[in-house]
Amino acid sequence: PSPLTLAPSLSCQKAMEVLREKAFDQAPVIDESGEILGMVTLDTMLSDILAEKVKLSDPVSAALCKNFKQVHLTDRLSKLSCVLKSQSFVLVVHDHTRYEADGSASQRQTVFGVVTAIDLLNFITAHEQQQSQSPSKCSI
Repeated sequence: PSPLTLAPSLSCQKAMEVLREKAFDQAPVIDESGEILGMVTLDTMLSDILAEKVKLSDPVSAALCKNFKQVHLTDRLSKLSCVLKSQSFVLVVHDHTRYEADGSASQRQTVFGVVTAIDLLNFITAHEQQQSQSPSKCSI
C-alpha cells in the first residue's frame, strides 16, 4: 500500500482525525511538488494545542516536527534497527531524478513509508517463520 501523507494546508483537527481513523501516530507532510516538509505526530500536535502554540483550525504545517531520522530504501535492516533504538519512528525514502520540460533535472526523495520498532519486529518475526517453513533447497 502507498504511504499516508498529509498536505501542509490540512487543518490540525482534520490531520488528527485522519491519523486516528487510519490508526497512525505520525505521518509525513508533503507539499504539492512532492518535497518532504516534515513529520506530524499526534503527540506533538496535542502538546502544541494544549500549550496553545497552535489551534485546531491551524494548518498542519504549523505543527511540523523537523527533527526526525530518515533511512533510504536500500539501507540495511541493521541501520534501521540502530536508528529505532533512539527514535520512535523512521521515515523510509527513495531517491529519484525528476526531469522537467526544459530538460533540467533535480534529485528528489519519495516517501516509501514510516517504520516503527513494532513494524521491524513484525517483519523479522514473519521472515523467520517463513524461513523455518520453507524448504532449505529450492527446486526448479
